[in-house]
Amino acid sequence: MTSTDVRTDAEDSGPSGYAAARLRLLQEGARSGPPRRAALAELTDDWLSGLFDAGADKLRGISLVAVGGYGRGELSPRSDLDLLLLHDGSADPGAVASLADRIWYPIWDLGLDLDHSVRTPAEARKTAGEDLKVQLGLLDARHLAGDLGLTAGLRTAVLADWRNQAPKRLPELQELCAERAERQGELQFLLEPDLKEARGGLRDATALRAVAASWLADAPREGLSDARRRLLDVRDALHLATGRATDRLSLQEQDQVAAELGLLDADTLLRQVYEAARVVSYASDVTWREVGRVLRSRAVRPRLRAMLGGGKPTAERSPLAEGVVEQDGEVVLARAARPDRDPVLPLRAAAAAAQAGLPLSLHAVRRMAAGVRPLPTPWPAEAREQLVTLLGSGPSTIEVWEALEAEGLITRLLPDWERVRCRPQRNAVHIWTVDRHLIETAVRAAEFTRRVHRPDLLLVSALLHDIGKGWPGDHSVAGEIIARDVAARIGFDRSDVAVLATLVRHHLLLVETATRRDLEDPATVRSVAEAVGSQGTLELLHALTEADALATGPAAWSSWRASLVADLVKRVSAVLAGDTSEEPEAAAPTAEQERLAIEAFRTGGPVLALRAQTEPPTEEPSGDPEPLGVELLIAVPDQEGVLPAVAGVLAMHRLTVRTAELRALDLPDGVPGSVLLLDWRVAAEYGSLPQAARLRADLVRALDGSLDIAGRLAERDAAYPRRRGIVAPPARVSVASAASRLATVIEVRAHDAPGLLHRIGRALEEAHVRVRSAHVSTLGANAVDAFYVTGPDGSPLPGEQAASVARALEDTLRE
Repeated sequence: MTSTDVRTDAEDSGPSGYAAARLRLLQEGARSGPPRRAALAELTDDWLSGLFDAGADKLRGISLVAVGGYGRGELSPRSDLDLLLLHDGSADPGAVASLADRIWYPIWDLGLDLDHSVRTPAEARKTAGEDLKVQLGLLDARHLAGDLGLTAGLRTAVLADWRNQAPKRLPELQELCAERAERQGELQFLLEPDLKEARGGLRDATALRAVAASWLADAPREGLSDARRRLLDVRDALHLATGRATDRLSLQEQDQVAAELGLLDADTLLRQVYEAARVVSYASDVTWREVGRVLRSRAVRPRLRAMLGGGKPTAERSPLAEGVVEQDGEVVLARAARPDRDPVLPLRAAAAAAQAGLPLSLHAVRRMAAGVRPLPTPWPAEAREQLVTLLGSGPSTIEVWEALEAEGLITRLLPDWERVRCRPQRNAVHIWTVDRHLIETAVRAAEFTRRVHRPDLLLVSALLHDIGKGWPGDHSVAGEIIARDVAARIGFDRSDVAVLATLVRHHLLLVETATRRDLEDPATVRSVAEAVGSQGTLELLHALTEADALATGPAAWSSWRASLVADLVKRVSAVLAGDTSEEPEAAAPTAEQERLAIEAFRTGGPVLALRAQTEPPTEEPSGDPEPLGVELLIAVPDQEGVLPAVAGVLAMHRLTVRTAELRALDLPDGVPGSVLLLDWRVAAEYGSLPQAARLRADLVRALDGSLDIAGRLAERDAAYPRRRGIVAPPARVSVASAASRLATVIEVRAHDAPGLLHRIGRALEEAHVRVRSAHVSTLGANAVDAFYVTGPDGSPLPGEQAASVARALEDTLRE
């Protein structure tokens, strides 16, 4: 059926005919994207024009006008209709109201969303002057029916008002965009983005059209229309997939939307969305910078002309580096610069801009992209030094890097960057795409360059540490191979290449070992020392670990993790320095631990104490002790079931376990028997910590079996409605072979949930193994825990038994 046939059916059949024609149009597989949006707008135009003509009859000086997205002819399947009934005031108000009802009610009857108003041109202009959003909608006003001259007159007046008021209204529009970005976040990084409201979305694309209409400044046009079209296409598919007028691309709809668009999978969809958003965001940055420059120039120019006697002022140019100058708040190329003869120029200009905290001029970047020669392999020393300078410039690196990337210069310098560019990370801990995370890590690493002897290796390793995420398999293994190639191409010598490869290969080693392994076990420390190899590499890896975690997101780093990593680094450093002492003696109990142990033995029940833990103040004058959590010390006569009992009671009281240590303590002065000492660090999920007396009372009941912990936890879960969310991967339990000579290490990776540690403890008790220590780590919604277990005789488990315990525990957690 042709578009003409569809329109004719709609005109002949009235509202029901329009609804049927609309449905057929949306179900056509051959038409999508801009053609479908245009056809839907045309079909709707014809229907509304028919409604207007049937009701207007003898009315004069009145017209029907489409505004906003409908005015632009961009109707998605579930878009609302923005309509203005415009009249010159000469018609009877009752007749105008009657006409409005004849148009509005059929729209509502079909279940379509409608944004409507009835105004004279003067009223429309007055409202636009008071409400920026109304004015933006009127900028896209399009005549549908009635008095064409009336509509044309309003359009001319509104555009004239907009241009005359641009110096005042554009800063308002910029502030509106900034407030929206603060609320909605950046489209190019969100896992569930709002295609319209988030920064870099359709609202920003519309704002750029408004800036262009002001004639004050214009957006970079290359790629902008394609980016906007891509976002509209995704929104169309989202409307069809959900049947709702939504702009939120939620996780559960992404596969269906990808299929609707003929894309491979949801990651491919997100990457295309991110790429489009990045184009819009960069165009916005450039445009608003130009608006600011023009407005400042207009404010200063009259004074300059007066000072210069009416002559034309000359923009001041200050040199920054060879071929690079500052002009009017931007970094531009010097007049004598020759990109075609100077392959280092892009890096030199970028480093100079970042060091000065200034943006790179769009014209300069495009000129370099169009004519610069490729760098030789390996890079000359200057190019490598300029890259390190750029990476070490702190937060200003980000804007400069984005300018280079927008014009394709980054992938020319580092071809491997293409695989990580705009790549999503479906992990709640990460707040950035892979490429942005790498730059954020370099920014964080720049803060630590005074802590290491080779800041250049630290910064480059920060840039490359996740470069393997674009390849299948373990990204650290793939990244090591890529890092070797990139480092050699950049011009590092063989020994530096080896260090960079080691840093990339083991960038997770310190934090994973510190939070999942027993640091008292010499085998743990020796394995890290063997992997790192030297004091210098350890120093770099420590700084890289912290920078990586800080750049990941708030859930990835804390004072607690920092203290664990620092402890591990200290121990590894001692080994690398030649300390080869064998098993250290167990640390003597503190006076408080000994007191609790004696009291527990005397009373025959648990004794506990809570105390805040802090780390020493920094060397800064204002440095104060920083809280690491609350230490919970528990002493209880040696017996079975202690781990699940304690974990269950803590879960009941909504306490999160950050780390846990359990050991048997011999009583002093020849007193027979032993006491189990638990030294745990905990934090309240919300609210304040419970009183120690309440914890002890519940623990006594848990140990004697009178407290049904599992039942209480189940009742609490049942009291809260289950929320729809992502389906978590099943738990995985494995045995870490050769991780310790003193015990068998069982690793658990599972979705974090209240009572998880209690369930694990019960399963290990049922397997008749003793837990020597537990190392608990929570990353976002994921728990990564390690348990050092032994048999009843205190020795590691035989291989078969260890595997059997792991399988049983995994089965329990998957139930």
